[in-house]
Formats: sequence, C-alpha cells, structure tokens
Amino acid sequence: MPYKGYGQYCPLALAAEGLCERSTLLVISRVIDGCTRFNEINRGVPKISATLLSQRLSRLEHAGLITRLPLENERGSAYGLTDAGRDLDPIIMSFAAWGQKWSRNRETEDLDPAFLAWSMHTRLNVDAMPETRVVMEFAFTGSQKGLSRFWLVAQNGHVGMCLKYPGYDTDLTISGDIRRSVEAWRGFRDLRREIADGRITVEGPEPYRRALPDWLLLSALTGIERRVGDESRDARAASLARTG
Repeated sequence: MPYKGYGQYCPLALAAEGLCERSTLLVISRVIDGCTRFNEINRGVPKISATLLSQRLSRLEHAGLITRLPLENERGSAYGLTDAGRDLDPIIMSFAAWGQKWSRNRETEDLDPAFLAWSMHTRLNVDAMPETRVVMEFAFTGSQKGLSRFWLVAQNGHVGMCLKYPGYDTDLTISGDIRRSVEAWRGFRDLRREIADGRITVEGPEPYRRALPDWLLLSALTGIERRVGDESRDARAASLARTG
C-alpha cells in the first residue's frame, strides 16, 4: 500500500511519511519492546482497533521496518525488527524523553489503567522476586476508562498481565487513585513516600509489602526532569522526598 507522501526528497519528509501516521510510532515501539504477537502489540496500544493495528503493521512491513513470519503449528504471525527497525530504538527513546520533559500535562482521559498495566508488566524486577508465584492485584479509583483493576502474575522470571481475575489467590493488593499512581510510575511522585503516607495502600504479607518498591522498576524515563506544568513541581517534590 503506497504512502501519501509529502512530495519532497528531504530525508525528514521521507521518514515522516512512514512514521507519522496516527499510532505508527507506538506500534513500532512495542515491537522494539519485544512484543512479537498481534495481541501483545494490541495490549501495548490499548486504544487502537484491531483493524487499524493490522493496517499499521502492514505499512511498517511494507516500509521495511518489521518482518512477519507465520508461526509453526499454530495460527497467526510473529513480528520482528529489521535492521532499519532496530535503528529506530534510540530515536524513539529520545522522542519519549522529550515528551517526559516538555509534552503537555495529562488530562483525565489520558489516564488509561490498561496501559499502566501493560507498562508495569514490562518493568518488574523479577530478579528481586521469589521464584514462587506472586500475584499482585492493582485496584484504582478515579478512572474513566471502565477498567478499575488488573493483576500481574510473576513466576520463574515470567510476568503475565491479566485484565480479569487470573484464578490464583492474591498475594498483594495495591490500591490508589489512578492519577496519583500514574504520577508515581512516571517519577513525579516518590512511590515509597506515597505508600508510607497511605495515599497508595498495599495489603499483604509484610515481607512482600516491604519489597514492593524494589520490585516495581517504574518507567524507564523517571530520571528525566519534567520542565513544564504542575508535574514539574511534583517531580521536584518527589526528588526532595527521595534525598531528604
């Protein structure tokens, strides 16, 4: 499927033709993150329809950024990166870092628990966790997305994300306002202070409660200082809480 281009030979224009359609950067970033199956990618971009995701994957394949290979002994395909796709990794991380620093403040409709669930399941420090199964239930208030809770199931170095009850007893229940939880995840609030002050509550065995902040690695962008908006003040306060 050909792109509707800018009609310019400029390398920036040619790159933008393939990458600046809605959701395209998010889709390729999920493949860079290691998502290889259609449903895995879809979970990493929760608001995209299956039809649009299929279109974006086809365009990325046509552009030579991803590969698609049929799975052996089962239906579906596995997606991977070409050399050109791998070269986008530092570019996309730089773009995300700019967003952490300069993008607009979040609105209530941006606070998507499904995306927070996906983000958390990719950022658990499994090396610090027991080899036995650990089930964490996250329950949120203040969400407008219809999803108020999800579960992460970690065992033997593998983490699964469940948007429905997984059928196992819960070891830890973490509750809090969705906005405050997202702000802690992004580093604008200090997670340990939020837990200590009871604004984010953790219920379960005491050793697990104490270890939780070490299990959650938080966003990979937490070390980047916010430069605009109310969130910049939150980030400075969180930094002071960590060093005070």
